[in-house]
Amino acid sequence: MSGSLNPTAMARLLGAWNTGAAPAYRELADVVRLLVMDGRIPLDVALPSERALAVTLGVSRTTVTAAYASLRERGFLSGGQGSRGRTGIPHRTIPVSGPGLAVPEGILDLAYASLPATGEVVHRAFADALIDLPALLPGFGYDAVGLPPLREAIADRYTAAGIPTTAEQILVTSGAQHALNIILKTLAGRQQKVLVEHPSYPNALDAIRASGSRTVPVPMPPAAEPTSGAGADPAAGAGWDIDGMVAAMRHQRPAMAYLVPDFHNPTGRIMSNLQRRRLVREAAGTGTVLVVDETLRELNLDAVTTSPLAAFSPAVVTIGSLSKSHWAGLRTGWIRAEEDLISRFVQTRTTMDLGGPVVEQLAAARLLRAFAEPLDARLEELRRNREALLGLLAEHLPDWHVERPRGGLTAWCRLPTASSTALTVVAPDFGVRLAAGPRFGVGGAFEHFMRVPYTLPPAQLETAVLALRDAQARIDASPQLRRTLKAPKEAAAVA
Repeated sequence: MSGSLNPTAMARLLGAWNTGAAPAYRELADVVRLLVMDGRIPLDVALPSERALAVTLGVSRTTVTAAYASLRERGFLSGGQGSRGRTGIPHRTIPVSGPGLAVPEGILDLAYASLPATGEVVHRAFADALIDLPALLPGFGYDAVGLPPLREAIADRYTAAGIPTTAEQILVTSGAQHALNIILKTLAGRQQKVLVEHPSYPNALDAIRASGSRTVPVPMPPAAEPTSGAGADPAAGAGWDIDGMVAAMRHQRPAMAYLVPDFHNPTGRIMSNLQRRRLVREAAGTGTVLVVDETLRELNLDAVTTSPLAAFSPAVVTIGSLSKSHWAGLRTGWIRAEEDLISRFVQTRTTMDLGGPVVEQLAAARLLRAFAEPLDARLEELRRNREALLGLLAEHLPDWHVERPRGGLTAWCRLPTASSTALTVVAPDFGVRLAAGPRFGVGGAFEHFMRVPYTLPPAQLETAVLALRDAQARIDASPQLRRTLKAPKEAAAVA
């Protein structure tokens, strides 16, 4: 949407922005950034001239000039000084020196929950894969189902877990997100309904929206302490609203449900066997296909014993991946399902691509055959990181209520105010990048929540938490940053 924002409309959107909690130009820039991030100032809209806005707000032109300069520096405003810059979202990143995702310079990245590679183990797997490669070079290299050695290795792991599986029940994909897109395109066409936990994994919510399907969110209940004592189910206190899911399946009749029962992202909860058994039974009665994301199942920090959901029904479709256990750079995932459904998934897959990279699949097969080799050390590292993060949050942000994760990579924190998006906007000034709570929900929910990964080592987690404390202090000292979020979601006036 292009156009221009007049000074009067912008002043109305800004509200009482000048609280004196920080220099005026910084407060003005903060609120404008928040309005852009929140969608209340559209993208590609020209802001008022420096002179006109200064007159309307009753501040010096120097204040507006400095605020606009700050917005340009951070990528929220285009154009040079004196011109009417247009709003935008920054995309400037630089490669990091080691493996991982690109992050802004000088920023600790808490927006992503991902770990570096299990170094020597992954390196050795690729070296061995190159030894295996010559035997495959005479072929064409296309394989829409996946290399047999990898499919057999995946099937063997399911069989060892108590779910008899053949290679014919496995489709290898380019990661878990690719697997979900294949499933959505096959099972949940446009305008069909997909049940999800609420909150849920943001990239899954994005994929569901992009498929044209309609999301049916079922809220997860408040955090509860795990039960204890003789005969207690070790995951019984985890908390899924199975009654709510059953009601949604009976009344909404979703084509499928996307669930993360094993160290749920973002809460870190694990679903009990009793809950799994009932969910499978009710889904069978309503015709809802249960699609289970198990990419975090191996990151079992508290050694909780549960059965995979597919152990309760052959109709369950399972997504797996090596991204969290070994390295996201492998881009190797899979779907486990009944053979006739795998055939349908393969037909869908060939409309998207004709197969995955061969060397990566050979390396993945090696890693799966020696799956436990790096896992113990990785789990111990994550346990240390988790305890460090929980301790730091309790010390420096005592008003944040943190749900203790049973496994996975993240902690789900309830904030004392509805300030998640505001924190996300302000935090880069303190050296931290965040994913706002509403990224994990539908319709703007979870402004009171923030997901914080414990994927960084303790020293960096301490730096990050201290930065969060300082960012929270700025928000607390500038109530307008929070009030902006509570204002009606009216469209900004443009001409």
